[in-house]
Amino acid sequence: MESHKAATLFLALVLTLPGPALSQEDYPSKPIRLITPAAQGGTTDILARIFGARLSEAFKQQVLVDNRASASGVIAGEITANAPPDGYTLLLAYHQHTVNAALNPRLPYHPVNNFTPIAQLTSAGLMLVLHPSSPPKTLAEFLEWTKGYKGALNYGSAGNGSGGHLAGELFKQMTGVKAEHIPYKGTGPAMMDLVAGQYHYNFAGLLGAQTLIRAGKLRGLAITTPKRVAALPELPAVAEVLPGFEVVGWYGLIGPAKLPRPIVNRLHQELIRILNMPEVRERILADGSEPVGSAPEDFRQFMLADLAKWAKVVKDSGAKLD
Repeated sequence: MESHKAATLFLALVLTLPGPALSQEDYPSKPIRLITPAAQGGTTDILARIFGARLSEAFKQQVLVDNRASASGVIAGEITANAPPDGYTLLLAYHQHTVNAALNPRLPYHPVNNFTPIAQLTSAGLMLVLHPSSPPKTLAEFLEWTKGYKGALNYGSAGNGSGGHLAGELFKQMTGVKAEHIPYKGTGPAMMDLVAGQYHYNFAGLLGAQTLIRAGKLRGLAITTPKRVAALPELPAVAEVLPGFEVVGWYGLIGPAKLPRPIVNRLHQELIRILNMPEVRERILADGSEPVGSAPEDFRQFMLADLAKWAKVVKDSGAKLD
């Protein structure tokens, strides 16, 4: 009788243990929801599907991409932050995740503390572009031209709070250049007006910019990564003329806070394996991005530094969301 009571008590205790403690060794035992804060077809969505498909193969469980392209990624972030920390809800986050916190002090979560970083997957810069009829042919000439410009100098971006907007504000702060920001509702309209000569320059996404440059509709002068990238070796980094200038977009996988270490390790191991696949690396490099594959703690420190950097730029510039 006593042994029966003891067994019953033991079973009761086991059943009260948190779910992750019981299931970590078998992870994953059901489909994984991979949220992406972007519409289908963009860089974030493409990366989610590349890694999601290969994780599905490795885990023998479906990784379902869930596009939540609203509120600049805040809704996707909130869903992930509030999900159980069991590894079945993950977020393919990108740089707007930390920028949002710099722009919005009332964000419903902290972009680092309310999440578990798993791995930074890639990084990508922006490209400084202008109309081909503009006088500057080099980055040095552009810096001299903007500093001495007589009249109203304008730069455009995909919208208030976008990477291009903040890159333009950082450029102004570091050079003393006086330029007015023209926010557009998306990259497409901003690029169309630059091609039409409606404003002077833009810090644009690499993929879209390269297409227009090849067509002779824009001129590319430099990239915003700290060093030149393999896909565009002829383009200097802005930092070569303006030391310390750096605007790097990032993409990485994160989960809810307190995600168990065994699950983090399992996911990280598979992500690095996928990142080292030749076809995956070639695709990333061809798009002008760089593979990263950082450790979880390194990714955490990177996000904290990114948040601090943009919080300062936002404060000093007075940048606001639409």
